[in-house]
Parts: sequence; C-alpha cells; structure tokens
Amino acid sequence: MTDVPSDEDPEPSDRFPAGPLYVPVRSGPSGWVTRLFRTPLGDRTAVGFTSERQLIATLGPEQAWIELAAPALHALTAPLGVTTLTLDPQFAAPAPAPVESVVPVPALRIG
Repeated sequence: MTDVPSDEDPEPSDRFPAGPLYVPVRSGPSGWVTRLFRTPLGDRTAVGFTSERQLIATLGPEQAWIELAAPALHALTAPLGVTTLTLDPQFAAPAPAPVESVVPVPALRIG
C-alpha cells in the first residue's frame, strides 16, 4: 500500500486507511455503480486506489471513478456479500480481445 497524502494519519488500530479512495465505477441502469473484482482465489472484492495516478496506471485513463472513504465503500458492498477491500492492486488482467467470427468445424464420423 502506498502512503496516503492526508492531513490525518491513520492510527495503528484503525481498520481503514485515512483519506479518500479512488474507486472504479461503471454506468448502470440507475446511475454509477461500484465495480467489483475477483481476488486470485476467485473471491469477490471491492477495490480502492490511494491515488488517481495508481488507478489510471492499473485500469487505464478511460476508467471512471469516484472518491469514497473506505467505510463508505464497505457500506456499499457489504449488502452484496463483499467484505474484502483490496487497496492499490498491482496486477490486473488485460481486457479480453474481441472474438473473431468462429467457423464451425464439421463433425467427424467414425465407421
């Protein structure tokens, strides 16, 4: 995790980082919704970045985002069963490439 520029330093007992998080969002039917991701083990996780620069470096400049405090992000995702918050993930899979048209392969007949 990177240093969080803030007027307030988190206390060692604080569960969340001080300062705002830059949270990736996507457009949904009712407005903007938080993007959820998967951990390497497949569990769902909310993701927050401690700087806009980190978010852009990981997800690209086209990624929409909002600023939220960590407790607010937890409050939004907990009803969905998402209790993990990943800060400043370093690795992200690239977007899938468009699939070109698939040519059907004829079935083989044996016999």
